Amino acid sequence: MVLAVVAAFVAVPYSGAALAILGAVVGWGVAAEVQVHVIVSAIALHLVANVFDTIPAVGPTLTSIISAIGSVVAGAAVLIVLRNTSKRMMP
Repeated sequence: MVLAVVAAFVAVPYSGAALAILGAVVGWGVAAEVQVHVIVSAIALHLVANVFDTIPAVGPTLTSIISAIGSVVAGAAVLIVLRNTSKRMMP
């Protein structure tokens, strides 16, 4: 979360990749009963990230923070999907 907020104010090299990797690390420990919530949250954050863009002065910053948090959750969602797919493919 700290990286998501800092990246909204300062140019952090490779912040998108770092956020996605951090999300994948978080996704590894997600319990089975909340995996669907993580995947739906990733989709929702992606869809509504630009909503705050129209607010004067703070809109672009809020959009950047929400997009960065969405990157973390998307990284977790991708790892969940890949892990569940690999479990189903194993005999």
